[in-house]
Amino acid sequence: MWKGLFLSCFIYITLSPAFATDYQSHIDSVLHATYNACGKINQELKILKTMAGINTAVTATGTVSSGIALGTGIKKASIDVKAEKIEAELQNEIQKLNQLAITQTHIDILPEFEPDNSDKNINTAQKSINDKQTELDELTKKSKTLGNIRTGTLAGTAVTDIAGTIIATQNKIDDDLQSKINECVSSVNNLSNAYMQLRISEPQNPQLPYIQNIIRECEPWATVDLSKINKNANNSAVSSGIGAAMSIAGTITSASANSDQIRNNNSQSGKSKEKKLNTASNVMAGGAAAASGIATIFNATQISTIKQAMQIAEKCEQAMNK
Repeated sequence: MWKGLFLSCFIYITLSPAFATDYQSHIDSVLHATYNACGKINQELKILKTMAGINTAVTATGTVSSGIALGTGIKKASIDVKAEKIEAELQNEIQKLNQLAITQTHIDILPEFEPDNSDKNINTAQKSINDKQTELDELTKKSKTLGNIRTGTLAGTAVTDIAGTIIATQNKIDDDLQSKINECVSSVNNLSNAYMQLRISEPQNPQLPYIQNIIRECEPWATVDLSKINKNANNSAVSSGIGAAMSIAGTITSASANSDQIRNNNSQSGKSKEKKLNTASNVMAGGAAAASGIATIFNATQISTIKQAMQIAEKCEQAMNK
C-alpha cells in the first residue's frame, strides 16, 4: 500500500510542469558548476608540462657538460701520465749529458786521453733533450688547456643544476590546482547523480547523451594519481641539488689542481697533491653527470604523468564544448 502511494506521488511530482521547470534549472546549474570546475585545468597543466620540458633540457645540458668534464679529465690524466714519463726520460738525458760533459772536460785537460766521439754524443744528447723538452712543453700546455675546459664545463654544470633545482622545486601541483581538480571530481559526481534523476524523470530528454558524454570523459579525474607529479619534482630537485653540489666542489678542486702554484710544484709531495686533486675532480665530474642524468629521467617521467592528466583534461573540455 505504502509503496504504491509513494510511487504515485513520485510519478505525479516528476511529471508535473513545475517540477520539470525546476529540475531543468537544477540540471543547468550542475552543468554550469562542472564547466567552471573542470574547464580551466588543462591550461595550468600545460604550464607545468612546459616547465618540466624546460627543466628536462636544462638537466640534460648539465648531463652533457659534466660528461664532457669527465671525458676531458680522463684525457688530461692520460696526458699527465705521458708527460710524467717524458719528464723522467728528460732527467735521464740531462744526467747523460752531464756525464758526457765531464768526460769531454777530462779529454781537454788531459792530453794523454785520446779523442773519442764525445762531441758527437754531446750533440746527440743535447738534441734529444731539446726534443723531449719541446714534447713536454706541448703536453704541459695541452694538460693546462684540458684542465681549464674541465673547470669551465663543471662550472657550467653547476649553473644548470642550480637552475634545475629551482625549477623542479616550483614545478608542482599546488594547493590551488589540487583544489580545482577536487572540485571538478565533486562536480562530476553531482552531475552523475543529476543525470540518473533526469533519465528517470525525462528519458527522452535531448540533453541526456550530452551529459552522459561529459560524465564519461571527466570521471577519470577521480582515478588520476597526481602525487606522482610532485614526487618526480621532488626527486628531480634532490638529484639536481646533488649534481650542483658536486659540480661546485669539482669546479673548485679542478681550478686548484690546474693552478700554477700546484702545477709548478715539482716536489714529490707537490706532484702527489696534484694527482689527488685531479682524481677528485674527475670523480666529482662523474658524480655530477650521474646526478644530472637521474634528474633528467625524473623530469621526463614527470612530463609523462602530466601528459596523462592533460589527455583527461582535453577530453573533458572537448566533451563540454560539444
